Amino acid sequence: MKATASAADRPALVVFDLDGTLIDSIGDLAVAVNRLVEERGGRRLDTGQVVGMVGEGAALLIARAFEASGASGDPREALPRFLEIYDSLLPGTTRPYPGVPEMIRALAAVVPLAVLTNKPAGSATKILSLLDLAPSFRQTVGGDGPFGRKPDPDGLRHLMAEAGVEARDTLMVGDSTIDLLTARAAGARTCLVRYGFGFAALDRTRLGGGEVFADAPSDVVALVLDGTHGG
Repeated sequence: MKATASAADRPALVVFDLDGTLIDSIGDLAVAVNRLVEERGGRRLDTGQVVGMVGEGAALLIARAFEASGASGDPREALPRFLEIYDSLLPGTTRPYPGVPEMIRALAAVVPLAVLTNKPAGSATKILSLLDLAPSFRQTVGGDGPFGRKPDPDGLRHLMAEAGVEARDTLMVGDSTIDLLTARAAGARTCLVRYGFGFAALDRTRLGGGEVFADAPSDVVALVLDGTHGG
């Protein structure tokens, strides 16, 4: 029988990134980006291009899309229009990755869960609600709140403080370099999911050797509950 990790060994808080970790949202993000840039006279971008622009907040996504597409105007002024388009699509094609609902249910039964995303908090909470994931999370921190966007660690530190948990007892689960740097800056443990759309662009030179990896949501459950993980 597989040994179960003791309560002392388990994380006391698990914080998840959203896009590319819990949900596959790239299709709707690409549609919203292309509707916006076409309105502003730009050319359509393919999904692969949009993937490379996601992860550091909606404002930077739009700035990158304007530059790549040749759209005219100030991308900062276009942000509200982008959010309007994006929110009108939801849930669209956005879905939890296979196994994510089961992972969340299993973990929520034994450890507090939270979400830390650079997506605006309103969009994040709407998606979690529409996909029936919201009840499992005690708090969601978005990129438009009082804390700096990841990799600024203040949002993660806030979640740890709210839960009364030390950094060494916190696990940050994400798919990107941004998540890796956020966890490291806060002193938290790091789990990177290889199935997420951000993992392909992971800057491996930033790995420190203490990270663990997951090929499926079930691997995250094994890591938390049994102390095992992928190589």
